[in-house]
Amino acid sequence: MDKFYTLEVAGLKRELPICPINEKLSIAAFVMFSDVELTENCARELIKKLPSCDVIVTAESKGIPLAYELAKQLGIKYIVARKSVKAYMREPISVNVHSITTAGTQTLYLDKNEADYLSGKNVAIVDDVISTGESLTAVEKLLNQANANIVAKSAVLAEGEAADRTDIIFLEKLPLFFT
Repeated sequence: MDKFYTLEVAGLKRELPICPINEKLSIAAFVMFSDVELTENCARELIKKLPSCDVIVTAESKGIPLAYELAKQLGIKYIVARKSVKAYMREPISVNVHSITTAGTQTLYLDKNEADYLSGKNVAIVDDVISTGESLTAVEKLLNQANANIVAKSAVLAEGEAADRTDIIFLEKLPLFFT
């Protein structure tokens, strides 16, 4: 029998499947992909908490719908830190990251044109969930290399101990499930 966690966020209710990460830890899987209503509502509510910014930045991939919708509602640009070097990239900058939901170490990249654009800009980092903070830290390092001014670190949900952080903006807490 499947187990679910009932999440209430941005005026909506969603049933999240509880998925094992290892033999001791499970998480409630929060996926914004294909849920337009959830993405729009969460962006609208997050905007109320964000300071003024020039550009939104997220890590590939689950934060992309949120970054797009925030940028759309704010009328600003968004940039995605990519998980691999793309053919269009010239002189990319990079950092390594290890996330709770991804096996192994990954690398995030920004194209030199994107890094140049971000230099001196007020940037809000966004993601769907902040848990260990590793992805957030990697994006911060990329933005520091690009000389961007980070004005906010935000997510729809703060999972586990991340909910106790005072340096992030989020809409709701998401528990971890231990066995």
